Amino acid sequence: MKNIIEILKNSLYNGLMKENFEYSVIRSDRRTLCIEITREKKVIVRAPKRISDEKIADFVHKKARWVEKHLSKMPSPIEKTDAEIEFLRKKASEEIPPRVEYWSHIMGLHPLSVKITAAKKRFGSCSFKNRICFSLYLAEFPPEAIDYVVVHELAHIKVKNHSAEFHALVGKYLPDQEDRKRMLRIK
Repeated sequence: MKNIIEILKNSLYNGLMKENFEYSVIRSDRRTLCIEITREKKVIVRAPKRISDEKIADFVHKKARWVEKHLSKMPSPIEKTDAEIEFLRKKASEEIPPRVEYWSHIMGLHPLSVKITAAKKRFGSCSFKNRICFSLYLAEFPPEAIDYVVVHELAHIKVKNHSAEFHALVGKYLPDQEDRKRMLRIK
């Protein structure tokens, strides 16, 4: 069944609660409520299908301070100019393929192809046919962070999920994987 998306503006519940942010509600077959904040500073509440709007509003109200704190820490998304995007594409095209070649040799895992994309929501992906894509925005990060994404995607050639086996494989080559992963959250 498709998710039902509802936009609830300023979360009014019986006229008593008003939050200083807008949020979207996505209902699905899940059992719990959770709040997610996207890179674009959008607040999403994931909720079970049968929970009432009042319970959702109450949940958001209880978490409002947490949401506002995290929203205030996030930089405003700044759109890049065409020239900046082309610069990043060129930089990524020059820097990432050699890193893939280096780590492929060490890990013994070789992608069918490597492509640089303009993806904004993920730094890398690996298809079931072992084609790997990297976002040009990855070029904004230090080499240690780029290597983490490269090793992560190469590991998906062998393990197609994020199981303990997958993380052990990444950890075999990058014991400091958690530190490298954190570098990707800083920008």
